[in-house]
Amino acid sequence: MTAGYDPSNPVASGSSDGYDERPRHAAPGDDSERLGPLPPRITQTGSIPTHSVPPQPTSSWPVSGPAPAPQSAPPHSISPHSVPPVPAGPKRSPLAAIALVIAVLLLIVAGLQTAFIVDLEKKVDKADAAAKTAAAGDASRLKALEDRADKLEQKTGGSLDAPEVAATVRPSVFRVTTKYAIGTGFAVGKAPQGGGTNLITNYHVVADAYEKGEKDVSLERTDQRFPAKIIEVHPDKDLAVLHTDEDFAKLSAAATVPKVGEPVLVIGSPMGLEDTVTTGVVSAFRTLNGEQLMQFDAAINPGNSGGPVFNAKKEVVGVATLKAQQAEGIGLAIPISVVCDTVPSVC
Repeated sequence: MTAGYDPSNPVASGSSDGYDERPRHAAPGDDSERLGPLPPRITQTGSIPTHSVPPQPTSSWPVSGPAPAPQSAPPHSISPHSVPPVPAGPKRSPLAAIALVIAVLLLIVAGLQTAFIVDLEKKVDKADAAAKTAAAGDASRLKALEDRADKLEQKTGGSLDAPEVAATVRPSVFRVTTKYAIGTGFAVGKAPQGGGTNLITNYHVVADAYEKGEKDVSLERTDQRFPAKIIEVHPDKDLAVLHTDEDFAKLSAAATVPKVGEPVLVIGSPMGLEDTVTTGVVSAFRTLNGEQLMQFDAAINPGNSGGPVFNAKKEVVGVATLKAQQAEGIGLAIPISVVCDTVPSVC
C-alpha cells in the first residue's frame, strides 16, 4: 500500500515538489486518471506558499486524509439540469364523448317533454273548466226552455193533437172478446220475463168467463185475432190482466195525475166497433163506493170498458170503466195510479 502524504517529509511522499499526482485510489504505476486539482502543498509551518497557488475547488477538501470518493446520485434523484418526464394522462375514448353528447341530448329532450306535458295539462284543465261551464249553461238554458214549455202548456190547456196521438197508440189497443162479452184491452208496461205481452182490461169484461173457469180470450184488431189468457184478476178494483205470446208495442203510464180541464183521448170498441176514437177533457175526480175515479166528457158506450184514456203526451192516464146511463158526456175511468198500485208489473 502506498503511503499517504507526510507533511514532515514531503520528498518521501513520492514527488520532488512534495505532490504525488497519482490518484490516491490508484495502484502504483497507474497515471491514467486524476481526480482534479490537488490540494495545496502544506509546509511545515502550515502556511500556503504564495508563489504557486493552485485553483481552489468549489468545496474545500480536508487537510489530510484520502479524498472523498464520488457519490452516485440516489435512485429517483432529479438532476438540477434535467426535467423529469411528465406522465401522460389517460387517453379519452371517443365513445365516452359520444355518450356524453347523447346524455346531454336526452336531458334536453326530457326537459322539452316535461314542459310539453305541463302545458298540455294546463290546456286540458282549461278545456275541462270550459266544458263544465258550457254544461252548466246548457242545463240552465234547458231548464228555462222546460219552464217556458210548461207555462205555454198551462196557457193552452195542454193542446191535444188527436190525429197524431191516435195514430201512435192505436196499434197497442185491441177488442177483447169472450163467449159472454165484448170489451177493450191495451198493452202497457214492460215485457214479462217469459216474453210476450201483458194487457189491462176491466174485470167485468172477462168476469163471466173467468167465473166459469174459462181463461181463454181473443184479442182482435184490423181483422186479426190473437189468443190470450186471463192470468190475474182484481174484482174489487174491476181490473184483470191478460197475457199473449205475441209481442205488441207497449204503452207508457203517465207519471202525473192530469189536471181538471186537461184534454184527453179515448180509444175503444163501443158496440164492438174497434179503434173508435173520441176526445174530451178531464171533468172532475170523484169517489164512488170508496173508489177513486176520474170523470171525463169524451163519449163512451158499452164495449169501451177496459179501454185506455190518453193525455196529449200519448201516456195512459186512466182505464174507461163506467158511464152515466141516462146522461151524455159523463164517463168514469180508473186512474192509472190506481192501476199501477194494483198491478205493479204492468207499470
